[in-house]
Amino acid sequence: MPPSFPRLQALGTLLVCLALAGCAGAAGSMDYYWQSLRGHVQLMQAAEPIDRWLARPDIAPALRERLQLAQRARAFAVTELGLPDNDSYRRYADLQRPAAVWNVVAAPPYALELHRWCFPVTGCIGYRGYFNEADAQAEGARLAAQGLEVEVYGVPAYSTLGYMNWAGGDPLLNTFIAWPEGEFVRLLFHELAHQVVYASGDTLFNESFATAVERLGSAQWLATQATPQVRAAFAASEARRSQFRALTRATRAHLLEIYASNHAQTPNHQALEAMKTEAMEAFRRDYAVLRSRWQATPAQQAGYDRWVAHANNASFAAQAAYDEWVPAFEALFAQSGQRWHPFYDAVKELAALPQPARADRLRALLPRPVSPP
Repeated sequence: MPPSFPRLQALGTLLVCLALAGCAGAAGSMDYYWQSLRGHVQLMQAAEPIDRWLARPDIAPALRERLQLAQRARAFAVTELGLPDNDSYRRYADLQRPAAVWNVVAAPPYALELHRWCFPVTGCIGYRGYFNEADAQAEGARLAAQGLEVEVYGVPAYSTLGYMNWAGGDPLLNTFIAWPEGEFVRLLFHELAHQVVYASGDTLFNESFATAVERLGSAQWLATQATPQVRAAFAASEARRSQFRALTRATRAHLLEIYASNHAQTPNHQALEAMKTEAMEAFRRDYAVLRSRWQATPAQQAGYDRWVAHANNASFAAQAAYDEWVPAFEALFAQSGQRWHPFYDAVKELAALPQPARADRLRALLPRPVSPP
């Protein structure tokens, strides 16, 4: 499986933008607005209720098993995790393509700060989603021509934050339905978490919260619902993910140290480039060593290989959204007595704060490093 963090949601302002009559100007072009609207409508029209799929006599046995798993996980999300009981993820669509959308992220050559686009409802976010890969690549090329480092990647799912539940809700998709059970349920819980709390314009907060819910929720599912075989497979996958996350986190910290000198009045770009190149080469060497230790199939390593091959400032900056505040949210869950509804209430209180105050509160929740004896 690929690393879980490059899954930034398109969050489709789509039909919401139509209601607000502001999407085209905010997004920068009428073409972008129409591709968003058209792509999402096509996705919604392709979806049918799971019960209707299960009633088909010609449904593949593997798909039948997965849709039944989805029904169990969806019920578990409501009864055990306190996630929304609505129409989302009760329908299924086969899009006949490998991704729901393709996201574009970009960053300067000597900073881990994402280029941002501003939309109604979702606020300013550090990515832009396209339903057509060629359109995403064209936007990436336009940004690269401006001197930015760019990453374009497929996204298996996105959330409309519950705004589309009146029309059937966000559907399950062929893009992730066949994932291993542990990976599948964690993505389902992640997407539903976006419907619980959303802070406009704060991707770091939103994605870290959803990632905390997916980790805590999937652990609860695995402990009570999964077979020993599923638990063992997930443990192996999680070990790889944790090791890779530690490596990328260390590299990101190293790059931040290097780029800090870019704030000088007369930065030495030649020296910065040399240090950056050395850091990226060291990252790829360390990954090769890590990869050689994994007992994994080529398919299980493929996502990591792709990420490493294309890694740049945009990749590392986007990844940070899924890492930064997760320990703080996990601490808040513990403070809430490991009870979901009090935890969600506490997160909603944070979301209502101004962003600087919100960050201060989260920072205070982060575990303190243990001092050596």
